[in-house]
Amino acid sequence: MDKLIIEGGHQLSGSLKASGAKNSALPVLASSLLLEGKLTLSNIPHLKDVTTMIEVLGSMGANITLDEEMNLEIDTSNLTNQIARYELVKTMRASVLVLGPLLAKFGKAEVALPGGCAIGSRPVNLHLDCMKKLGAEVVTEGGYIKAKADKGLKGTEILFDTISVTGTENAIMAAVLAEGTTIIKNAAREPEVNDLINCLNEMGAQIDGEGSKEITIQGVKELKPTSYEIMPDRIETATYLTAVTMTGGDISIKNSMPKTLDSVLDKLKAAGAKIKIEKDSIHLKMDGSIKPVDISTAPYPLFPTDMQAQFISLNTVADGRSSVVETIFENRFMHVQELIRMGGNISLSGNTAIIKGKKGSLHSAPVMATDLRASASLVLAGLVARGETKIDRIYHIDRGYERIEEKLNSLGANIERVTG
Repeated sequence: MDKLIIEGGHQLSGSLKASGAKNSALPVLASSLLLEGKLTLSNIPHLKDVTTMIEVLGSMGANITLDEEMNLEIDTSNLTNQIARYELVKTMRASVLVLGPLLAKFGKAEVALPGGCAIGSRPVNLHLDCMKKLGAEVVTEGGYIKAKADKGLKGTEILFDTISVTGTENAIMAAVLAEGTTIIKNAAREPEVNDLINCLNEMGAQIDGEGSKEITIQGVKELKPTSYEIMPDRIETATYLTAVTMTGGDISIKNSMPKTLDSVLDKLKAAGAKIKIEKDSIHLKMDGSIKPVDISTAPYPLFPTDMQAQFISLNTVADGRSSVVETIFENRFMHVQELIRMGGNISLSGNTAIIKGKKGSLHSAPVMATDLRASASLVLAGLVARGETKIDRIYHIDRGYERIEEKLNSLGANIERVTG
């Protein structure tokens, strides 16, 4: 099993190009099931989750070609089955995203109940309820979601009690080929949802309300082939900006979307970073002590839960006390015990972490990654810890960060990937 070995204490400087967004690529790949013909995608990130989604589509009979620059062409017009098998989807919760498009296009779907990071309740029932409201018959048996809509899906009103990104995306994809109008209320507003909407509209869908809590979909009879470029990954970008804030130095990240990162950039500025924004690039310089910053996670456009762990790492080496409140997932503090092993002064009370930060407080230790963003927080901690940090179970990080050790080493880090 691969491990990362990180020698701490190196200042980071240089430039990077942001990878394509995993959380956009996955639903856009699933949307290929809706098409008559080919979907051509560029800026696809080379990640384990993306590979898994491609394998899921391939197992159904999709014809897929991928070149050396990760440009992908996918044709699902001759699918041989509508089953997403357990052995493929068990590691990735986003695999449930094939449910809506399969139902919309073929009137039936069998999707294994998905796995993924163990960071708390992300109820699949939100997806099932959407499909039922659109007119599908849905049951769960033998570890599979089995759904059918013999007479096709019908437009309806869907109200989410809890904001759900993948729930919103699944509902949108199911509704684009449904008969009539569908209105989704309390919809997720994340940029990745907007990226999916933009791609679907390029295919000929009729979707209004991008970026708002209410999305209206007028069903169409079919979608046409198109080409689309996946948006940059805002969480990857934010993670590297946070790394440089912790180590000191300066970084320019190109091919980014600064407007999607306002809440994170504001907190990095509060921590002492100097930030300059251009149209599609972000420059950050850090040359002083780190100030502690309080955060509370919330749905977009507020502070993202996917950056909570990284900011706990930052606060452990800031000068003073801070609090981090997690409002999205009830079990997303598993990285805290590992950071404590490295010398972090962190206490938990319910959904709040209290951090008493101190410059130079972290030291090397063998630690274990428990989920994707926890992995990133341990890498960031290792960059500033005294000595050599060993991180085990890094397959988590490969699900969401493209060549993380190569990118950080290009900035001056000393990270080695080892097997065994």
